[in-house]
Amino acid sequence: MKNEYPLQDRFLRLCQVTQMIGLSRTKIYDMQAKMTFPHSIQLGGRAVAWLEADVRSWMAGRVKAAH
Repeated sequence: MKNEYPLQDRFLRLCQVTQMIGLSRTKIYDMQAKMTFPHSIQLGGRAVAWLEADVRSWMAGRVKAAH
């Protein structure tokens, strides 16, 4: 079975994402609803996380769009 995610990829919790991108929880969920930010993945119960590769890709896209 082919692994579709790199082995070094990891889950980031909301506090890690907010620190990484410098935006608030509210803004992250607002962008997620507008389909302009990667969607979180349900881990179980009320726990959600984002794939680090998805967040880094979003960041790279923002940098590219700024230049």
